[in-house]
Formats: sequence, structure tokens, C-alpha cells
Amino acid sequence: MTVGPRSLAFRVVAFSTIWAVLALIAIYTVIATLYQQTSERGFESLLSAHLFNLIGSVGVSEPGVLTGGPDLGDLRFSEPNSGWYWVVEPASPGLSGSLRSLSMTEPIPSPTAEEVPFNSSFQRNYETQGIAGEDLEVFESEFVLDAKNRIARFRVMGNRTELENEIGVFERRLVTYLSVFGVGMIAINAIAILLGLRPLGRVREALAMVREGTAQRLDGKFPAEIEPLANETNALIDNNRRIVERSRTQVGNLAHSLKTPLAVLINEGRALGGKKGKLISDQATAMQSQVDHYLQRARVAAQRDSVVYRTPISPVLHRLVRVMEKLKPENQLTLVEPPSEIVFGGEREDLEEIVGNLLENAMKWANSTVRVSVDQAVHGEDAAGMFSITIEDDGPGIPEEKAREALKRGRRLDETKPGSGLGLAIVADLVNEYSGKLMLERSDMGGLCAIVQLRSVQ
Repeated sequence: MTVGPRSLAFRVVAFSTIWAVLALIAIYTVIATLYQQTSERGFESLLSAHLFNLIGSVGVSEPGVLTGGPDLGDLRFSEPNSGWYWVVEPASPGLSGSLRSLSMTEPIPSPTAEEVPFNSSFQRNYETQGIAGEDLEVFESEFVLDAKNRIARFRVMGNRTELENEIGVFERRLVTYLSVFGVGMIAINAIAILLGLRPLGRVREALAMVREGTAQRLDGKFPAEIEPLANETNALIDNNRRIVERSRTQVGNLAHSLKTPLAVLINEGRALGGKKGKLISDQATAMQSQVDHYLQRARVAAQRDSVVYRTPISPVLHRLVRVMEKLKPENQLTLVEPPSEIVFGGEREDLEEIVGNLLENAMKWANSTVRVSVDQAVHGEDAAGMFSITIEDDGPGIPEEKAREALKRGRRLDETKPGSGLGLAIVADLVNEYSGKLMLERSDMGGLCAIVQLRSVQ
């Protein structure tokens, strides 16, 4: 199956791929956002829990000194410069001393109440920079410790850089997993689409076989979606074949109906004799030739536009050579064939008409030798799928300036030779109907070299 920007498979795969990529991006965004929000809420809940635990673990002595040994249950508060710290400081007169975690090796300043105000519960949270340059999330509260309204300020600090690094690691893993999943999904989707569209390729191959003449109909089982198309195509082929057969029948009937009146006119002209009789006979003969010619053209056109026929050329050439050798045994006739068989994309009768006229003309004009050669490859522009038949003789040949005259209907370059002057013209018309070429050149043997190029089929 051909896959390109204009193919249906490419469009479906491209659309599904774009949709899958957009869906994966949306999934990534949702999951990453939810994970970040959940992690931040958990981080803030942990800091808040540590803050209340710290408040509950600190007291004040009678002289007004802060006392207590808080244990928040997290070893990171014992590791120096870990980014996890707590500190308790006096916030009112009559209170002295301070408490801090083992991890806090130096003071960390806090903003003033004007810079970051407390809320109605005397709490606030803000971000600041830690001892090692890390980003800290600070939960801070002022709390009354005793009946003398002595107030202490409690601060619990968490390592926000650590949180962001964990979120980053999760997002990178998520990208990796979704990428692997996306590649696999796109590959499976593409394979499924290509397999699903494979019946269209079978239809194309079946149509090619019909066009080449190796099959008469679209044979095989097709999916329910494609079967109506195959049935309609078969109906079209059958209808086309009926039209061709009807045209052939009408052509034959017309030829048969005109044959007898024209034969009567020819015979009556000959019987009448004299100039008038000759005129009648010649005109009736010309009418008969014209009718045969145009009826033949109509038949060839109908065949060419409907179904491509297949005619192996070797049997046709061998038969014509045998016939010509019997008719002119004094001439030496040579046939040169290619190593592999060539199949003409047309009907056998038309190939016989083309080669027979050229071969008869060569045998008529040759002094002693005629050569027929076949080439399965033709060089030049628009030569793909073409083959050539070359017929040469050692006769007088045709001058270049008279070659075109020889192809005109009824023109005879030598009245001493028998014939109607229609042979080359009929060949030219038939070759033209099959979109081929007819060339008349000077042969190396000295006489005429007629080259016919026709379309071949596989």
C-alpha cells in the first residue's frame, strides 16, 4: 500500500497520531498538576503539624525563660543545614532565651509584620532562603504561653527546593512512561489502521488485474464496508462489457448489411465496362475500403476504452512468418525474437492487421531478404511499458520526403505494384488508436525500415 500525504492511510494515521499526542499532553498536564497540588498540600500540612507539635512541646519557667525539648519525629531536624529547621524566640517583654533545632547552625531572619502580616489567628507563612541557599517554606505563629501573657514566636521551616526536586523527578518519569506508552499506542494504532485498510489495497490490485486483462471481475471476499463498492464495480465492468459486445454486434451487422450492396455495385460496374463502369467500380471499392476502415477504427476504440486485452506476440509473428514464407518462397524471411515473451495490450486481430500489412508490404518490395525483429525495451521519452517490432527489407525503400505521403489513405507510390494503397494508412490508424508510434526509416539493408512501437502489459 502506498503511504503518502495524499493517501487515506497517511491521513488517518496522522490524525490519530496528532490526537494521541494531544491526549497524552493533556493527560501529562492533568497528572502533573494534580501531583504538584497534592504534594504542596501534603508539604504544607506537614509543616502545620510540626508547628502545632512544636507549640505543644515548649513552655516557660517562672523567671520567664523558654523551656522544653521538642522532638518533632523527623531526623532531618537533627541534620545540620538540611533545610528543615525550627526555632522558638521571645515575642514579648518578660520572656528570654531561645530554642532551635540542631539542623539550624545559624540564624535565619524573618520579615517584619509590616512586610508579611499575621492573619487573625496570629499565623503567617512565607518563603525565604535557607542557610545552604535552598528555598524554604516557613510556617510561623505567635502563641501566649502562660497567664502572664508572655508570647513566643514559633517558626517551622521546610525545604521547598527538595519538594520541587521531587516534583521534577516525578514529572520526568511521567514524561518517560507516557512517551513509551504513546509510541506503543501510535504504533499499534498505525498497524491496526494499515491492516484495516488492506482490503482497499486488494481492491486496487484486483482492478489492476482487470485493467491488464488477467481477470474479468473483482474476485475475493471483502469487508462489509467495501463489498458494495466491489459489487458496483463488477456491475460497471459487466455493463461496459455488454456495451462493447453490443457495439461489436452492431458493427458486424452494419458491415454485413453494406457488404452485399457494395459487392453488387462493384460487379455491375465491372460488367458495365468502359469509363462509367470503371468509375462506378472504383468508387464502390473505395466506399467498401472506407467502411471497413472506419468500422475497424470504431471496434478498436471500443476495445481500447473498455478492457485491455492480452495478446502474446510470438504465436502471431510465427504464424504470419509461415504464411508469408509460403506466399513468397523465393524471399528469405528472418525472425529475431527477445529471450522473454512480450504481451501486447490489445486484441490479436489488430496485431495481425498491423504486422501483416507491414510484412506483406516488405515481402512485396524486397529483392530477396526481409528481417523481422522484436525489442522488448524502447528508449526515449514516454517509452515506459513499450515494445517495438521492426520490419526491414532490401528493396528500393521510400525516400524521406515521400514517407508521409505513403501513410495517407489510398496513396500509392508505385502504380505498377498491385494493391489499394491502404496498407500503411491502416497500420498508422491502428497504431494511433493504441497510442503507439509508426516510423518509416531507411534500413541498413538498403530498403524500408518500418518501426512500430506498442504498449505491452505484464
